[in-house]
Formats: sequence, C-alpha cells, structure tokens
Amino acid sequence: MTGPIRLLLVCTLFGLGAWGCAKSASDLPNLSEMSGAVTLDGKPVTNAAVSFESANGQVAFGNTDSEGRYELIFRDGAKGAEVGPNTVRIETVLEGPPAPNYRDPIPAKYNKASTLTVEVTPDAHTHDFALESK
Repeated sequence: MTGPIRLLLVCTLFGLGAWGCAKSASDLPNLSEMSGAVTLDGKPVTNAAVSFESANGQVAFGNTDSEGRYELIFRDGAKGAEVGPNTVRIETVLEGPPAPNYRDPIPAKYNKASTLTVEVTPDAHTHDFALESK
C-alpha cells in the first residue's frame, strides 16, 4: 500500500471509530455522577453491591470498599445513575456459593424488597445510606 492510500485508510478508520463512539455516548440517558457511603448500625458495610434502578429500568452499579464507600458506573464505563427517581438495592457480595442457611446481614428491605429510593439530580452527587439491621 502506498503512503497516501494508507493515510486515507487510517483516517477513514479513525473517523468511523470516532463516529461510533460519539453515537454510543448519545444513546446514554441523562446521568449524574453518584457516590457515597453505606453503613449498617453505624459501621461501614464492606463488599456490598449497590445498585440504582431508574423508573425506565436503567441500572447503575457500584461495590463498597473497605470504608463502605461506593461510586456508580452506568454502562460503557459512564459514571453515574439516570437522573430522576431510582430504587436502590444494597446486598452483600459473596465470594462463593452461599451456605445452605445463609441469610444476608443486610435486611431484605434494602435489597430484594427494597424500600430505598433516591431522587438523582444533576447537582447532587453524593448519597449516604445509614442502614439498620432491625
């Protein structure tokens, strides 16, 4: 391949790649970055999955670290959760299969039967959850 043809091919491929990335970014809903901390009875919750599900069924996920802090990721590496009302679910992440009588220390009202809701707004980027075991 000669120099000008190779250059044209590279520019064309780069242009198509940039168009594809721009197209997927425009497919994302209106997001707002979201992070915070999760505690249970005043103690940080480590190794928990935090999910925000919008009214449209869009889900953003994050895991808590050793200090109970999380940061949400939407899809395609985009940070945040969809703006608007979101149902929040928080549950322990297990390293392997659960024991036969395993019961998540986080009550069902915060995960399977979640009563947690958050209104995600463009200007509020932090939400902490102070959960209670009783």
